[in-house]
Amino acid sequence: MLGRIARIVEQLKQNWGQELEDEAIRRAMEEAGHKWRKRELDPVTTFRLFTLQILFGNVACNFVPHLGKKNVTGSAYCAARGRLPLPALQSLLTRCTAKMAEHVRDTGRWLGHRLWLVDGSSFSMSDTDELREHFGQSGAQATGCGFPTAHWMALVHFATGLIQRALTSPLRSHDMSQVAGLHPELESGDVLAGDRAFCSYAHLGLLISRGIQGIFRAHQKLIIDFTPGRAHREPGQKHKGAKKKAGKTRGEEKGRGPAIGIPHSRWIKKLGPLDQIVEWYRPSDAPSWMTADTFAALPETLQVRELRYAIGRPGFRVKEVTLVTTLLDPERYPAEELARAYGLRWTIETCFAHIKTTMKMDVLRCQTVRGVLKELTMFLLVYNIVRMTMLEAARRQDVPVDRISFVDALRWLATAQAGDELPDLVINRLRPNRAEPRVRKRRPKQYPLMTISRGELRKALLGLEVAA
Repeated sequence: MLGRIARIVEQLKQNWGQELEDEAIRRAMEEAGHKWRKRELDPVTTFRLFTLQILFGNVACNFVPHLGKKNVTGSAYCAARGRLPLPALQSLLTRCTAKMAEHVRDTGRWLGHRLWLVDGSSFSMSDTDELREHFGQSGAQATGCGFPTAHWMALVHFATGLIQRALTSPLRSHDMSQVAGLHPELESGDVLAGDRAFCSYAHLGLLISRGIQGIFRAHQKLIIDFTPGRAHREPGQKHKGAKKKAGKTRGEEKGRGPAIGIPHSRWIKKLGPLDQIVEWYRPSDAPSWMTADTFAALPETLQVRELRYAIGRPGFRVKEVTLVTTLLDPERYPAEELARAYGLRWTIETCFAHIKTTMKMDVLRCQTVRGVLKELTMFLLVYNIVRMTMLEAARRQDVPVDRISFVDALRWLATAQAGDELPDLVINRLRPNRAEPRVRKRRPKQYPLMTISRGELRKALLGLEVAA
């Protein structure tokens, strides 16, 4: 049963499966400097048990030996898993993902470009001192009343949902502090789409220097005016602001509405009623996540395109979106296509839901930083295996890959035996303009939330019982 995953992916005829062979696993362990004795739970066996554990929803370690039909205890497996070197697991993920990315290179291109999506998310873990000190926890929770939470950022291939790379950091980390670490995964001509957190002069300058294009929602503090020939602030000129009409919205009061004042960008060309090319000036100060030398190497000005469009679909909270992009040619990149590309960005939320909710990565179990990173690495590897299985099923069943059921592919991988032919997987129905409210029907238990540590609560409880 332990070697069946490698046997199963063989029939998909995709070269990335070679990275899951026994010899490839041993080679990764040796390159990481790992040495082992001949034993029941050698690195290859332990790695395959780890894979099964993730496939079955990160079940308890005591259940894993039963899945693999191994006559060992759960604690023995847990100890063997702890001996696996993190660099070896990361190497296996990197090599396997690189082969997968090469296999899907020309899949689902947008106007001839590979389209990539970037966004940040989080996951929780056990409440230990080491994890709390490294990752931090919500400031709204008292010590001992919450759980450490990590921030992580993922780079996703839009056409397949493949996670090319993910980076972790403490909870209180801004997305921009990590995004530069994802740029080496991109190639000249690629297009990166993201939300307003990634819309800054420094980020666009880095992308352009690599020949990468960007499509981002305009940051809420960016002043944009579509009036042809309008005035602008020169570099170094103080912003005096502008009187604003009374009755501003609640969103504007919180900084989410349109910024008012004189733009810092110079107007260049009108492309449409709400579509223009402008010239951005480099800010005077470098952002905290970039070194002064790197910032000084950026060009003094950038030409970017700003456009705005309305969303008329019922159920959408946002009614109007303003984009900033480096794609300046209006004939090759019409405003409608740019709006569609940004709309596709929301598919990354579905990818996060699959790996965090369906696969149960929302809460990791390990109690050390290295253990948590090992879990995350294995989740990413198994998630990508599921995605490649979906791609093969889509090809055989002649449907777009996003129509293939993720959970059905996951269940088949978890239960299939070596030599089993990939069956027709469930095809999800098309449900355009679907609107679902964010509410829960099933009520949780009516227990109060923990506001002081469990130890203090236990003392109070015992004190009440003694007094009685």
